[in-house]
Amino acid sequence: MLDIKFIRDNLDVCKEAAKNKNREVEWDKLLTLDEKRRDLIGKSEVLRSQRNKASGSATDEKAREAGKKLKEELKNLENELRKVEEEFDTIMLTVPNVPDKSVPIGKDSSGNKEIKTWGTIPKFDFPIKDHIELGKSLDLIDLERGAKVGGSRAYFLKNEAAQMEFAILFYTFQKLITKGYVPLIAPSLVREFALFGNGQFPWGREEVYHLEKDDVYLAGTAEVPVTAYFSDEIMKEEELPKKFVAFSPCFRREAGSYGKDTKGVYRLHQFNKVEQVIISKNDMNTSFTLHEELLSNAEGILQDLELPYRVLLMCTGDMGEPQVKKYDLETWMPSRPSAGSGLGAYGETMSNSFMGDFQARRLKIRYRTKDGQVHYCHTLNNTAIASPRILIAIFENYQEKDGSIRVPKVLQSFIGKEVISR
Repeated sequence: MLDIKFIRDNLDVCKEAAKNKNREVEWDKLLTLDEKRRDLIGKSEVLRSQRNKASGSATDEKAREAGKKLKEELKNLENELRKVEEEFDTIMLTVPNVPDKSVPIGKDSSGNKEIKTWGTIPKFDFPIKDHIELGKSLDLIDLERGAKVGGSRAYFLKNEAAQMEFAILFYTFQKLITKGYVPLIAPSLVREFALFGNGQFPWGREEVYHLEKDDVYLAGTAEVPVTAYFSDEIMKEEELPKKFVAFSPCFRREAGSYGKDTKGVYRLHQFNKVEQVIISKNDMNTSFTLHEELLSNAEGILQDLELPYRVLLMCTGDMGEPQVKKYDLETWMPSRPSAGSGLGAYGETMSNSFMGDFQARRLKIRYRTKDGQVHYCHTLNNTAIASPRILIAIFENYQEKDGSIRVPKVLQSFIGKEVISR
């Protein structure tokens, strides 16, 4: 959420940001409600002062009646103020964040900017198999029985694939712990305020599973519960930054992806993820440095796995509503359809976001400086690793002519073998 004073003082900037993020905001109505809200707050304060003064000097019936009248007027005014503030807050929640000046302007993914590539794209001297064929022939993935039991986009990981998922998640977890990140196992069940807080609501409500009976939601990322961890709290400046590495099962309805990546394990309703979350002080230079740290951590995982990848700077129309700046890491997947007619393309495996104080304002996450001032924090997050999507890249890049799959060196000790074969 943006500061309403910032919106009033920078209205054109906010309007342009919403336009570039493909979002509509009722600006005129918002400003009208804000003016009315401030007027009612002022009147309420005057009446409250008059009532307190009258009640303190009420010595006769006439004075007491005057006090009752002021109390009734104040009650009516506060009821009106509450209604105005509810409507005001509803519109404020639809205002997206303002992107940094370094972010390219674009309507969709075509406006993203490639800023880095790493690794050598493999060349095969034999007809390659996709991860579905490899998973079936080596008895690693069972999509048919997954669909029978869990419906579309459900799956079973079997044998070495199940081991590899645990291995890669634990390897990532441990690597980030050694970098000073506090390990967490985060809840997947969250209350509604957490989803409004991280900025998924109101925009992405259709993507989230709602358990109506208990009025809780299934989070699509550990970012949601971990960012809300310090909600409505005030920390000390010297405690910041708080760095977390969190594991959680993740759930997404994929309501807006009809017909996209329907085969295999690229786009699923349930998966497991290790997420990096940082809560920092309200300083842009510090936060941009931390944003690059998160990116470096994620790149380090892919480099350890020896998987070719590229880094994209996301444009305004493809970065999401809460972000100030966002990178995506895409890993090479040999069987993924390319923009042309052939096979081989990069597929998203990590995203890396800096939110400014947008989430902290919604969640009321603050810190107190040494001189007693209170500020909203900055928040950042990054996908350290998500499985089974990363298994697509491993299986396909490490496949051999005989149909086997080499195990990445850093995972061999977890799985107990160098090659998966049947």
